[in-house]
Amino acid sequence: MIYFDNAATSYPKPKEVSEAMLHFLEKVGASPGRSGHRLSIEAGRIIYRVRESLAELFNVDDPLRIIFTLNVTEALNLALKGLLRPGDQVITSSLEHNSVMRPLRELEKEGIEVELVSFSPKGFLEPQDIEKSIKKNTRLIVLNHGSNVIGSLLPITVVGEIAKRHDILFLVDTAQTAGCYPLDFKKDNIDLLAFTGHKALFGPQGTGGLVIGERVNVKKLSPLKTGGTGSRSESEEQPNFLPDIYESGTPNTVGLAGLNEGVRFVLKEGIDKIRQHELRLHQKLVTGLKEIPGVIIYGEGQGKDRIAVISFNVKDQLPSEVGLKLNEEYNIMCRVGLHCSPVTHKTIGTFPTGTVRFSMSWFNTFKEVDQVIMAVKNIAKEK
Repeated sequence: MIYFDNAATSYPKPKEVSEAMLHFLEKVGASPGRSGHRLSIEAGRIIYRVRESLAELFNVDDPLRIIFTLNVTEALNLALKGLLRPGDQVITSSLEHNSVMRPLRELEKEGIEVELVSFSPKGFLEPQDIEKSIKKNTRLIVLNHGSNVIGSLLPITVVGEIAKRHDILFLVDTAQTAGCYPLDFKKDNIDLLAFTGHKALFGPQGTGGLVIGERVNVKKLSPLKTGGTGSRSESEEQPNFLPDIYESGTPNTVGLAGLNEGVRFVLKEGIDKIRQHELRLHQKLVTGLKEIPGVIIYGEGQGKDRIAVISFNVKDQLPSEVGLKLNEEYNIMCRVGLHCSPVTHKTIGTFPTGTVRFSMSWFNTFKEVDQVIMAVKNIAKEK
């Protein structure tokens, strides 16, 4: 079996991930921060160790500014719905996932102005187009760092500088880049960084979070939910300090135990080494696919401008047909369709049928790439 669907969820995971989760279930098991006994204290230590690991990975000074959520979608909802008010303008791009677009369309009905900046024919975003869209009421810029459809990297560092210069907050969706591309919370000028645990960070599903920068006034970022936090139990009011203000309810401690080992694995291997491996896989796959008559690849540019995500179609065949053949005849797992980003497909002209998407990770090999190219070559000959 060849697994080329890592943009949806990475597989396999480092063995340390499942070992840590099993250890928690068998040896710890308690709620963090809810009791004073040793198992509860150990559960609390596990949670804090994940914050420390992520702070090291993203270059964040204070681990307590990292908030845990169920996934990146919840983190993005927290930032968007917590910050924006009627009358505000928010700027985003036409490369966004529905995790951004659906909350924004919902907010639009409540009086928030949404400005959508289109990407270039080659699949990239020009920072000056963002700056031209800024108005007096612009409150937030939100961008996807790496497109989950065509793999383009967006210029977050430059856009972050623009946002800072205009005193606007900058939210980055790192669902496709956290763990496989160097991210620096400070140098990239990010105010809010939303991440997911189950992709390139190699954690389990049900883990994610939001890093909240110093420029964000917590008093103006409303929580999505309120309730028990294990702190200030004498009060019926929500705590007003980080991270408790945004972390009501018992956390997914077993999942976070696994996430910590995924992040430690990334730190141990080295983000540059992971990036270079994925770049070489990407370049080999693109080169091979381009040589197949009838294969159309979406998005141009050099590999250094992209993550290891490739969208393509085979002439006169639906992506769903190609995906079915890859699965049933070649045992290759990939994703077909719209990839939860209809706005991107409308721009590249593949709406409503979508594309076939290959996405690779550290655990994929060059031999697998050769096998995948051969499979697509055979399928393309069928019509």
